[in-house]
Amino acid sequence: MSNGDGRQLTALASPIAMTQLAQVAVSTTNIALMGSLGVDQVAAGGLALVLFNQIRTMCVGLITATGNQIAAVTSRAEKHNVRADEEIRDVVRSSMLIATVAGVVGGLVLIGLGWALRWLGQDEAVLAQARPMMVALAPGLLPCLWFQVLRQYTVGLRRPQALLLVTIGSVALNLVAALALMHGWAGLPALGLTGVGLATSLVFLVTFLVFWAMVRHDATLGATLSIRMWPVRRATVAAELRLGTPIALTYGSEAGLFSVLALVMGSFGPAALAAHNVVYQLVYIVFQVAIGLSQGVSILISRACAREEFRRAHALAWLALRHAAVVVALVGVLYACAPTLVLRPFLTSHDHATVHLAHTLLVIAIVLQFFDAAQNIGNGLLRGVSDTKAGFRLSLIGYWIVGLPTALVLAFPVGLGAVGVWWGLCAGLATTAGLMLRRYFTLLATREQGEPRMLADIVPGHG
Repeated sequence: MSNGDGRQLTALASPIAMTQLAQVAVSTTNIALMGSLGVDQVAAGGLALVLFNQIRTMCVGLITATGNQIAAVTSRAEKHNVRADEEIRDVVRSSMLIATVAGVVGGLVLIGLGWALRWLGQDEAVLAQARPMMVALAPGLLPCLWFQVLRQYTVGLRRPQALLLVTIGSVALNLVAALALMHGWAGLPALGLTGVGLATSLVFLVTFLVFWAMVRHDATLGATLSIRMWPVRRATVAAELRLGTPIALTYGSEAGLFSVLALVMGSFGPAALAAHNVVYQLVYIVFQVAIGLSQGVSILISRACAREEFRRAHALAWLALRHAAVVVALVGVLYACAPTLVLRPFLTSHDHATVHLAHTLLVIAIVLQFFDAAQNIGNGLLRGVSDTKAGFRLSLIGYWIVGLPTALVLAFPVGLGAVGVWWGLCAGLATTAGLMLRRYFTLLATREQGEPRMLADIVPGHG
């Protein structure tokens, strides 16, 4: 592996990770604002955000392969010295259609969950506060997903730098809008938690519109981005869904495990749910670095495999894993040395039960984040070789056959309660990471040995 690979990975992953962090800063700010309202509001608002993120994550999965498809198309075009402008436009149009349908359906599901959860043992008072916020968050799914299509387009063309400029401004906008709508500033109604949800939807819309304008005016990106979102070829939509559906199910499998465990935590009371929501949000922040590395290395592997450079693809995987391990280790040191400082923005010292449990969960998070980063990168590696179905199958084993039963056994029969839930989550993530990485390296080893049956799986569009 050359030094150029390291530079390319950093150049791709850093803007993506920074953009992810800026986006998560919006939800992190929201959790902090909820903390100013009280523990019950953190529990209700955190539950609404967890469910919103569950649905959003699955919808994003449907269009995540867009970047890999574009990378493979451009790589093959470069190899044969031809242009692929219309093929790129076709992929983007199909992705936009999928995003629109998914956004409408996902928003309706989110609203419906607000009433369905009362049959799953959740505190009715918490749900009563969460429902209006979920209704306010639902419309934000559409611009959020449209933004993700543009993002995959820019990443696939290896020009993700503009993303960071857009999302940093969204953090400040969200803070001002959320405060104004929460407390009724400037003559606006005081909406409490609902105001936080409404502000988030507004930020998604503004962010999409600004990013669209920036991409259109970029000399390189604007050249192959069609203003029209039609015509859409059925074959292209079907191809994207074949790749994207397993990714969505894989993302949903992981996010679903977190959502189910949030419901389990809710059965222990508002204090446990609030502690879970806060520490989960901290883990989610670090997870964004892994997403950047996962998407960056995935694009590089798609290009390497299109050129049949399988040894390079092997080295790229280890490079991404090492980068993730360094970041997670540094964050773990911060958790261990200054837990009170880390938790202070979210919880007050008066919430003794919540604070005590959050300290304990933060220690477990040090271990959990290593496995969480590894499984996310493993998912990206499999996406790079177009083996998205295996990613879904392996996630089912890791999360649902290992993770959830372990969490329930440790929480209830063993009697560890909330702590047992998080150790079960660790077990699920560790199993998933191991299975995905093993699958990826086995695929590459098979290719290096020259087995022709794997070519259609590893090189998108080959043949």
